[in-house]
Amino acid sequence: MVLSVLEEMRIRSLGVIDDAVVELSPGFTAVTGETGAGKTMVVTSLGLLLGGRADPALVRIGAKNAVVEGRIAMPDGASAVVRAEEAGAELDDGALLISRTVSAEGRSRAHLGGRSVPVGVLAELADELVAVHGQTDQQGLLKLSRQRAALDRYAGDAVAVPLAKYGEAYRRLRAVAVELDEIVTRARERAQEADLLRYGLDEIAGVEPRAGEDVELAEEAERLGHAEALASAATAAHAALAGNPEDPEGVDASTLVAGAHRALEAVRSHDPALAALADRIGEIGILLGDVAGELAGYADDLDADPLRLAAVEERRAALTSLTRKYGEDIASVLAWAEQGAQRLTELDGDDERIEELTAERDALRGELGGLAQALTDARQEAAERFAAAVTAELGSLAMPHARVSFEIRQTEDPEGVEVGGRTVAYGPSGVDEVELLLAPHPGAPPRPIAKGASGGELSRVMLAVEVVFAGTDPVPTYLFDEVDAGVGGKAAVEIGRRLARLARSAQVVVVTHLPQVAAFADRQLLVEKTNDGSVTRSGVKVLEGEDRVRELSRMLAGQEDSETARAHAEELLAAARADA
Repeated sequence: MVLSVLEEMRIRSLGVIDDAVVELSPGFTAVTGETGAGKTMVVTSLGLLLGGRADPALVRIGAKNAVVEGRIAMPDGASAVVRAEEAGAELDDGALLISRTVSAEGRSRAHLGGRSVPVGVLAELADELVAVHGQTDQQGLLKLSRQRAALDRYAGDAVAVPLAKYGEAYRRLRAVAVELDEIVTRARERAQEADLLRYGLDEIAGVEPRAGEDVELAEEAERLGHAEALASAATAAHAALAGNPEDPEGVDASTLVAGAHRALEAVRSHDPALAALADRIGEIGILLGDVAGELAGYADDLDADPLRLAAVEERRAALTSLTRKYGEDIASVLAWAEQGAQRLTELDGDDERIEELTAERDALRGELGGLAQALTDARQEAAERFAAAVTAELGSLAMPHARVSFEIRQTEDPEGVEVGGRTVAYGPSGVDEVELLLAPHPGAPPRPIAKGASGGELSRVMLAVEVVFAGTDPVPTYLFDEVDAGVGGKAAVEIGRRLARLARSAQVVVVTHLPQVAAFADRQLLVEKTNDGSVTRSGVKVLEGEDRVRELSRMLAGQEDSETARAHAEELLAAARADA
């Protein structure tokens, strides 16, 4: 498998580092230097590149901002490359360039492949690119949730598949429980809502409005209220068009049009154009006759009955009472009634719904219990393999008699789910509490690693866990900060040897103060300060040959020129090369 490789980082104005370039090896790189020289800034810089929290206190005093730039060689088709390209990044000759800037005021900017991106994008890539381990990460391993997550990660699909099914059932159960609780606890409010809906629906049903009735009645009221004026106008219009019987000498439109038509008819045969006009005048005469007839009928049919007007106004008042409460017009009132009837059906069906939800909840509890049992069984099986693998690794880390095991337990809870004949508490990840136990020597009872492991033992347990993970779920780059804390002698040699073996399948970067560990590195970097207390570009250099022997001698005895220390340093290097 081809993995990504962190090739180099440039660090400017970060902590004690003024301007330095860290060139890393594809295999095992050890970063060494005197206490306070700035070795941990390597870890801090990588954390910033991968979306870590930006602390303005990290900015070097007198500088406006700190800048960290990294170059990571990426294999074709890597999921991290796909995610980076989705964010608009472009590769530079097969490498991904990452930049992070932190201002002294606390502002932070991130760039990925030449594009400005949210810091969260860098954090998304972190899990696939680098596993960072330091003292704080060791403390994280003490959390039970982290231990369960580690076990689940090791188990792979054996746990992931039932966990996905369990999670789906768990979410459905929570949704059903919330709805059921809402219906039960809001019973009084829902009863009040139902009463209001019934009152409104009864009031509307009592009036029995029709769609558009309010518009029709408004038109009729307007007509009845002006009946005399309308009748008078229709009569006058009819007389103008068809004549007034009481005034036989009067001139009306129909008579005039008829006269015009007769005048043209007498000569129409002499000119087609005039004949066409005669036809049009004839049509006008017909139209005038029709309109006059309709006006006469309108005047005869017009009802000026005051009783009808009173009835219309009374009906309009009833409709207005509805529109004041339930809608702007009768169409809106009818829509409210339809929706209200549907809602009332829902509310009246609460008892039935409670029964349905209760039955579904109980069924889901049963289903969840079965899935939880399958999840527990998968974890038990994986825990045995995981513990055996970590125990074997501890044997290679100068803890040959140590034994690692897992305790998987559940907590009784009457409100929980039934698993194996017991009712136990449950959560989104199952019913299991997972705790990593360590028996450091024969006869010692297994104890939680938080209580049973020293600082050095905890470092080795964490390293063993990562080595086991490397065989099942590899991460391209491992960065360990003081993973060898509290370790010395033979144990330190074994840690160096194991890190070198881990570097055969991944890139390993270790910040260390132990020469036994540094001797196994493919490349050793020295971080050293200048006289003014800063680390400059020349302050991070690759050690080779005599320089590396001198640095290992200093780490061994505090004296670069001690012949005894030099001999020991050369012996360590020779042993490391032989082991490779």
